Amino acid sequence: MLSSANRNMLWASIFVDELARAGLRAAVIAPGSRSTPLAFAFAANRQITVHSLLDERSAAFFALGIGLHSGRAAALLCTSGTAAANFLPAIMEANHARVPMLVLTADRPPEARASGANQTVDQVKLYGDQVRWFQEVALPEANPSDLMLRYLRSMADRAVALAMGTPAGAVHLNFPFRKPLEPTIVDGDVPNDPAGSGVQSAHEPQLRISSGAQSPRVEQVRAVAEALHSAQRPVIVCGPRCGGAGFADAVQRLAVQLRVPLLADALSGVRFADRPAGAVEVVFGLYENYAGSAVLPQPDLVLRFGAPPISAALERLLDGSSALQLLVSESGTYEDPVHRLGALYQCDAAELCALVSAELVSRSMRVATGWTAQWAGCEARAATVIAAEFASDAVEGSVVATVGAAQPEGVPLFIASSLPVRHLDQFAAPRATLMPVYCNRGASGIDGTISSALGVAASSGQRITLVLGDLAFYHDLNALLALRRCGLQAIIVVLNNNGGGIFRRLPVAKFEPTFTDLFVTPHGLEFSGAAALFGLHYQLIVEIREFKAAFHAALAGYENQLIEVQTDSAAHEVARQRIIAALRPAG
Repeated sequence: MLSSANRNMLWASIFVDELARAGLRAAVIAPGSRSTPLAFAFAANRQITVHSLLDERSAAFFALGIGLHSGRAAALLCTSGTAAANFLPAIMEANHARVPMLVLTADRPPEARASGANQTVDQVKLYGDQVRWFQEVALPEANPSDLMLRYLRSMADRAVALAMGTPAGAVHLNFPFRKPLEPTIVDGDVPNDPAGSGVQSAHEPQLRISSGAQSPRVEQVRAVAEALHSAQRPVIVCGPRCGGAGFADAVQRLAVQLRVPLLADALSGVRFADRPAGAVEVVFGLYENYAGSAVLPQPDLVLRFGAPPISAALERLLDGSSALQLLVSESGTYEDPVHRLGALYQCDAAELCALVSAELVSRSMRVATGWTAQWAGCEARAATVIAAEFASDAVEGSVVATVGAAQPEGVPLFIASSLPVRHLDQFAAPRATLMPVYCNRGASGIDGTISSALGVAASSGQRITLVLGDLAFYHDLNALLALRRCGLQAIIVVLNNNGGGIFRRLPVAKFEPTFTDLFVTPHGLEFSGAAALFGLHYQLIVEIREFKAAFHAALAGYENQLIEVQTDSAAHEVARQRIIAALRPAG
C-alpha cells in the first residue's frame, strides 16, 4: 500500500514498491531521522523483511552477509552524515568479493549543503570506485508528474539489476529529503488518487532487466580441452568464489574423467561438497602442508577457477612454475597476483567443464602414469602427520578442523579472515557432504565478522556456526545484539590466543619487544562478560582436546552458544612448522 501523507512518503513508498517488484526481499535499517520516509516505506511493504540494527557498520556487514548467502542484494539504509561513512568497509568487501548490495543514504536537501548546516556532509559519490553505480535521486516534488514517477521506478529497477550484475557489487543511491520527514498530512502535496502512481502492471516491475551467464565460446572450449589433452602433469585449482550452481559437481566430474588432481580451496565450494563417483580419489585439500615438496614434480598445466587460493604454499608453487596457467572466471576479473596467467576465459564455469568433458570423452589423455597417485600419497601422509600433531594439544588449527568435520550437512559455517580461514584451509580435510562456507575474503578485513555471519543466518533461516579470533570478536561485539533483535541462532567459537597470532608467521616476529607491543598486542581479555551481556550460553575451553565434546554438545542443543577456546599462538606456530618440516622435505 502506497503512503500518500505527503510528497516524501509517496516518493519513498513508490520507490520501495518498485524494489519489491524487482525482487528485493530484505532491508537492513540503521535508525536515524533523515531516512524516516524510506524507513516507513520499508516497514509498510509486506514483501520485504526488515532487519533493524543499531550500528551502521554492523548493519552494512549484516546486509553483506545476506548477499553472500542469497546472491541477491539487500537494501541498506541510514541517515545523513557520518552514518553513511560507516558503510564503507562492507562496501569495499562487497566490491572485492562481488557481493550484491543496495546502499541507500538519506541526505539533506541541496540548500543545506556547504552551508554549515548540522549533520550535513558531502555524500555525492561518497564511496568512489567501490560501488558499481551511483545516482543522486531527485528531490520529491508536490504532485509528481508521470515522467518523474517512471523515472523513480526505473531507478529502482536499474539499481537492483546493476547490484546483481556481472560483476556483482554495491550500488549507491543518495536520497535528499526536505521536512516533514514523518507521515504528516500535507494538503495539496500528492495526487488525489496516488494508488496507481507510476504503475504499468499490477505486480511486474516497470523495467525488466535480464542478464545471464555467458556461455563458453567454441574456441574457449577447444583451447582448454587441447591444453588438458596435451598435458602430462595437469592440475585443476579451485580457489574461492569458483562458480555458480552446478559447478562443484561439473568440475569434479571433469577431474574424475581425466584422472587429474583437483586442489580444492576451503572457500571454493568444492572441498566440502557432495562427491560424484570417483571424486574422492582426485579431490585434495591438505596441500598447504606439502605443495612444493621435492617429492612432487612440477605441474605442466594449471587450470584455475575462481579467485587466488588461500594457500601460501600453493601460491608459491604457481609463482615458481613455468607451466601454462589458464583462468576461468565468470566475472572476467583479472585475479593473478603472481602474473603468470597465459589466458583468461570469461564464461560460465560449470558449462565450460561439461563441454570440455564432452570434447575429451573419446580422446586418449597423456597424463603421466601415477601423477594423481603421487598427490594422493602426499595427501594421505599429510593426514597422518597432522593427526599425530593434533594429539599434542598444541595445534590451534585442530579446533577448526573439528568444526569442519562435525558441522551438520547443509548447515552454513562462517569462518573469519586472518588465522581461522587459514587454519580451515590448512587442516580441514575434504568431506563428501555439503558444508556451505562463507568468509569475508574479498578485502579480507576482520571487522564486521559477527555481523556478516548473522546476515548469513538471517538469509538462510538456519543456526550458523561462526569461528573467529579474539580480535575479530572484539571488533564486532555489538553485533551480538542482533541475535535477539532479529531472532537468530548461532554457535560462536572464539579462538582466543590473546592478540594477533597471525603475525608470528612473519619475519617481524624476531624483533622484540616492538613485535609484542605493536603487532601481537596482547589484551588479557576473556569473554564470559560478553556472553552474559548478550544472553549467550558460555563455555571456556583451556585444553584444546576438550573442544570436540563441547562442540558436539553445542550442536545438540538449541541455545545461542559462545565457546571460548584459549590457545597459545607461539606453541601453535612451533607445531605448525613441525608439520611442514615433516611434509616438505628438501630435494
